[in-house]
Amino acid sequence: MSTETTTATAAEPSATLPSPSSLRAALSTDGFVIIRSLLSPSKLASLRSATASTIEQARSGGWPHIRTVPKQFPPWPSNPPADGIWGVQHLLHPDLPGHDAYAAAYFDSGVMGVARALLSGDDEATAITDDDLVMELWNLLVGVMAHDFELRWHRDDVPAMLDAAGEAKALGLDERGEKRGTPAHAQWNLALYEDESLVVVPGSHRRPRTEEERAADPYAAELPGMQFVHLGPGDVVFYDNNILHRGVYSNGVERATLHGSVGVVGRTQQRARNVLQHGVGAWVDRCDFGGLEPDVRARAEAMREKLVRMGTEAGDVGFYSKDE
Repeated sequence: MSTETTTATAAEPSATLPSPSSLRAALSTDGFVIIRSLLSPSKLASLRSATASTIEQARSGGWPHIRTVPKQFPPWPSNPPADGIWGVQHLLHPDLPGHDAYAAAYFDSGVMGVARALLSGDDEATAITDDDLVMELWNLLVGVMAHDFELRWHRDDVPAMLDAAGEAKALGLDERGEKRGTPAHAQWNLALYEDESLVVVPGSHRRPRTEEERAADPYAAELPGMQFVHLGPGDVVFYDNNILHRGVYSNGVERATLHGSVGVVGRTQQRARNVLQHGVGAWVDRCDFGGLEPDVRARAEAMREKLVRMGTEAGDVGFYSKDE
């Protein structure tokens, strides 16, 4: 099955998307699905302007919420090191200049429409609406200034030290190797420029690692069946965060790719730790969505309130650091 959808129109991105069942089937089979030109040219231009300013501020030390080289997982230091940064955190933070543009992109009807389709089941009883969605993470992935930089092969929620049986359990597989239940969240990358930094092993979200994958160097340049995900400006890839994947950052290549996730109310307690360990709870109650269109603002406020509630109920989640 192809993991790529047809091109969406600029004015109504959801109008030409494949059916929800087709999107779910592609994600289930391959672990990722690409939607071409989901954002309109005007939204793309607005985001490019906002990210240029944000990147400059983050690299100069003016924004403390950054992902620093060579550290792959949180927590990160707040000052940019000589080796550079590879990401900017908390794009919805009310103190970040340009947060209105980032909020408009995160809560965009086209983006949320794809997320709802992927999070829904195949029957009416498991269909997801805006009322079920929880605001999660919205960050920015950028090129590294000092040198090339690579992330190691990993699955976001599955520790590498698990054996095959433990890995299958963590992946939510039943005795036939099928995924149990419906997803707890959707995750995506939205490229503002050409981007092929994400590397995946299609179908690996449905199985434990092979012996060859277990024996491979964590930074191996090649794994059997791996694929570079090529995105053009405005393209989005939604992917299962437990697909075997890594990031490859080439120095000198312009990169500004928005990286986000959205959750579903009550599907798993694990999401509280995975989301709140990034520090969102320190500012989410101050989010300002006043610059959004009324219908988008209503969606944003409702999703924010659910995240506040999740944080209140979760308490101290600590850090789940895979660097250790």
